[in-house]
Amino acid sequence: MPTPSRKVAIVGISLSDCGRVDGPTPYALHAQAARRALADSGLDRSLIDGFASAGLGTLAPVEVAEYLGLRPTWIDSTSVGGATWEVMAAHAADAIAAGRAGAVLLVYGSTARADIKAGRRTSNLSFGGRGPLQFEVPYGHTLVAKYAMAARRHMHEYGTTLEQLAEVAVQARANAAHNPDAMFRDPITVDDVLSGPLIADPFTKLHCCIRSDGGCAVLLAAEEYVPDTARAPVWVLGTGEHVSHTTMSEWQDFTVSPAAVSGRLAFERAGVRPADVDIAEIYDAFTYMTLVTLEDLGFCAKGEGGAFVEKGRLRLDGELPVNTDGGGLSACHPGMRGLFLLVEAVRQLRGEAGGHQVRRPDGSLPELAVASGTGGWFCSAGTVVLGR
Repeated sequence: MPTPSRKVAIVGISLSDCGRVDGPTPYALHAQAARRALADSGLDRSLIDGFASAGLGTLAPVEVAEYLGLRPTWIDSTSVGGATWEVMAAHAADAIAAGRAGAVLLVYGSTARADIKAGRRTSNLSFGGRGPLQFEVPYGHTLVAKYAMAARRHMHEYGTTLEQLAEVAVQARANAAHNPDAMFRDPITVDDVLSGPLIADPFTKLHCCIRSDGGCAVLLAAEEYVPDTARAPVWVLGTGEHVSHTTMSEWQDFTVSPAAVSGRLAFERAGVRPADVDIAEIYDAFTYMTLVTLEDLGFCAKGEGGAFVEKGRLRLDGELPVNTDGGGLSACHPGMRGLFLLVEAVRQLRGEAGGHQVRRPDGSLPELAVASGTGGWFCSAGTVVLGR
């Protein structure tokens, strides 16, 4: 295998129609996002020789590639939940750097909300009853219950409060208020979060992500393609990935997520520190995910996440703007949201985020961003450090 030598950039990004999208199929959302990302890049589709997708079709990504009219010579169908896209981006960057691909398209689309509304699918209580999960499923231990149990452990160990967890949702909504594409934009308070219907103790409804439709796409390319692109590149500086557990009995510490490893690796490989980062896009299916990932990425010490978030630091004008589009708690969450984190990070670094654009204290654009996805119930993590 050749020694990695080429720099890798994200040269195209896009969202498909998002939010409440009742007409198109998931395949159509994939295609819409892919076309928009390619147009955003300014490159010709003939240059795409790599393709990665998950979550749709029996033979993903073969079916989606066929639908898009692509015949890639490098493919990836990694599926590790919400972390899928950061892990795929890491694999794509490695392949491009090693000369095994020149331009790799990552694309995702889902009509999760529309399918339930139309009766095409129902809510599921578990991921399945075979393999290791068979020992948990009979007891009704759902995905949300697993996250809730972990949150309770953090509260027990470190004194984290329900009010502090609620602050994550409140600040995500405050960021969404400035994003016209966000599904929910009306302000909420800590009391609103605490007084909502209980989903799984200690989570009320607003502690949990929304359900939406939507898709997005990201195009990565080798450095020699950059002079021909339509927009300034955003460079992939470092990546990391890690898996932790499937069964809760094998999770050594409920207060530590796999981002503790993927983040360390990504920062080390990028040659930067958490303190250097301007913005963070973090998977937030539940408020606790944001809080514990901030700790595990090194933005605050273990056990100090509650105090960190309650100071308003996650807002667009805060010390560390987090989930600047409103995140999965307010903007969109059509399923495996990890690719949306990369799109938003690139938008911010390019200065194309419109009303929810973050600026540094001196008025300049952000220089460094981190996107960290989490999959399953803290089973997997992928972290990508990006820079202008």
